[in-house]
Amino acid sequence: MQAKKIAAALVAGFTALALSACGNGIAGGGSGSGGGAKTTFRLAFNQTEKHPQYKAAEELGKKLEKATDGRYSIEVFANETLGSQNEVVQNVSDGTVDMMYIAGPVLESFNKDFIVFNLPYMFDSPEAQAKVFADDAVMGGLKTSLEDSKKITVLGALHAGTRNVYNAKHAIKSPADMANLKIRVQQSDSQVQMIKDMGGVASPMGQGEVYTALQSGVLDGAENNETVFNALKHDEVAKYYSYTRHLMIPDYLVMSTTVLKGMPEADRKALLELVPGAVDQANTGLLQYAADSKKASQETGAKFNDDVDVAAFKAATSGLVKASINTPVRQALCDAVQKANAKA
Repeated sequence: MQAKKIAAALVAGFTALALSACGNGIAGGGSGSGGGAKTTFRLAFNQTEKHPQYKAAEELGKKLEKATDGRYSIEVFANETLGSQNEVVQNVSDGTVDMMYIAGPVLESFNKDFIVFNLPYMFDSPEAQAKVFADDAVMGGLKTSLEDSKKITVLGALHAGTRNVYNAKHAIKSPADMANLKIRVQQSDSQVQMIKDMGGVASPMGQGEVYTALQSGVLDGAENNETVFNALKHDEVAKYYSYTRHLMIPDYLVMSTTVLKGMPEADRKALLELVPGAVDQANTGLLQYAADSKKASQETGAKFNDDVDVAAFKAATSGLVKASINTPVRQALCDAVQKANAKA
């Protein structure tokens, strides 16, 4: 009997050691209790593994794991595998998905002040945009503005390229060329109005539906940067890409406020200190990715047109800009952008 007790004790001891060595493999939840437990944050992304934002998030996860002695890491789920942005943001809100990249217009639906950065011809350059987004005196209020209502914290704002119009019919040179073209936009009131002002017919739609809609003729075109045009193969079904340069709206890296605040203070601080480096990596990578994407699309037969009356499009959308900057908060954000434009 005594021998059996000793054997049982040894088995229990070895089992405990094995479990301790392996960790508990927690995925999501963000409780971060420490003591050897590992939490893997799930980060949702609606584009491919080739995108610089994907690569930056992967690198962020590796650095976070090192900085927290293995307590936290990040797994990135690309290609809308966790759902569309409008679906996933609700999951981030309730804490069932930890993190995501999200387009500016989606956040605009939760706090209208985000509209300032989504307006046409707001930023003159990526450099000006980066200056604004790196300034906590400008961005601090926006980053925390959704914490009470949606339990979402904005960790950082990223350059998401310059958006232009592409379609299956013809090159776009002036607003007159947009007449009767059904153009996909993000699900945002301001984006719908923008396309109307530019002369087209706005069709709000999720990103995952666009290729089929272009292929079938439900849509004539869309508006996005060169990376999306190529990566999602829109260049196969809408070969006329015209540099209207109408938008430089950002993407945001956001996180469940509940998950973030559930981290031990030191680990939370480590994460927040790593975010600016991830933003810089993604921004730098995107510029080269856009150039490579354009070249790849040209090889498929896509035609890029830079003979565009940008001034005419800017004038056509100026009413939307003026009407949208209608509170002191939005005016202050707009002033900060104009100041950065002047210095960049």
